[in-house]
Amino acid sequence: MNDDTTHEDYRDTLLEEELRRAAAILDPVPAELTRIAVDAYALHDLDARIAELTFDSVMDAIPVRGATDVPRMLTFTAGEVTVDVEVTGEGLLGQVLPPQPAGIEVLGGPQQTRSLTADTMGRFTTDTPVTGPFALRLRTGGEVVVTEWTRA
Repeated sequence: MNDDTTHEDYRDTLLEEELRRAAAILDPVPAELTRIAVDAYALHDLDARIAELTFDSVMDAIPVRGATDVPRMLTFTAGEVTVDVEVTGEGLLGQVLPPQPAGIEVLGGPQQTRSLTADTMGRFTTDTPVTGPFALRLRTGGEVVVTEWTRA
């Protein structure tokens, strides 16, 4: 590879970035279309069961006077599988119930995925903060469960 090829690749990358920025300003993707696309991405695993959000501390809990920076508690349910998740500024802490090992992916959009592993007690954690919409995809044995998308 010579310097001309490297220079051309760099120029192509800069041009692509510039075109993406121009398209975002001049013809932005409608917010509703983005939401639909993100929701559809969660379903790319057609055998997956959808875990519905059954508890959200922002909506369902009674606020404690004087408490600040409290973690957000979420519970998702799909049949007999329940996923409890605590969302903080530092990351996620959760548990799969009934307790069982599981492979877990934190989905943040079509290209953002982080892989975690739940231990034999179903516990999992990540120290990477979640921003924007996210969902969890759990693989337990032969079963796949995907949570509803929610905002961090």
